[in-house]
Amino acid sequence: MGSKSPGAKILSTLKRGNRLLQAGQFANIAAELKRHAPFTALGALSGIAIMALVVLIGLSSNINHTIFHSLHPLHIALSAIVITALYRKSGGSIWAAVAIGFFGSVAICTLSDIVLPYLGGTLLGAGISLHICFIEHPWFVIPAAFAGVAIGLLSPETRFPHAGHVLVSTWASLFYLTAYGVTDWLPLLPLVFVVLFFAVWVPCCTSDIIFPLLFRKGPVHH
Repeated sequence: MGSKSPGAKILSTLKRGNRLLQAGQFANIAAELKRHAPFTALGALSGIAIMALVVLIGLSSNINHTIFHSLHPLHIALSAIVITALYRKSGGSIWAAVAIGFFGSVAICTLSDIVLPYLGGTLLGAGISLHICFIEHPWFVIPAAFAGVAIGLLSPETRFPHAGHVLVSTWASLFYLTAYGVTDWLPLLPLVFVVLFFAVWVPCCTSDIIFPLLFRKGPVHH
């Protein structure tokens, strides 16, 4: 029989995700999320420390936008490297790896850096606008995603520490709030901590924990 098409490979991965849950892996995933929570909390603390500094020195809106639009593509590239490399090492085809690496990284980073901070800022009563970079200026996002995919394909042994992923994601989420939100952030810092924690914890840990389970070779045992 011939090799599976990219679409069939992706469908197979999704079916494997369902089998993981049926095999009791949900408990393992929950345990891993719990284990990673303390460092995510430290990352969120670094975020509110930076936010306090940003507010106190009166960093301009243009600089906040520039920093966000540097961190967001960097986050996408790093995520694409990890996702693509994991899938490629699992024996997946090149085209399926490209598709999963591209769409997976863009989706996860958009959720973590933009959508969750936007929802959090809205709940905090900040005058915050929704700015989807993939739509507004894809020339930032698409090259970053494909660069990460290329590195993941050419050097699948490339590793990037989970700690670094958490920090980049935290700071991207933070600067989304300061770039697109207009409010007095200092009294809200304890609540900003909560927003940053959840904006990073689930998406980044999902990509670093669940994807390795999805792409791992071998059967899933009950």
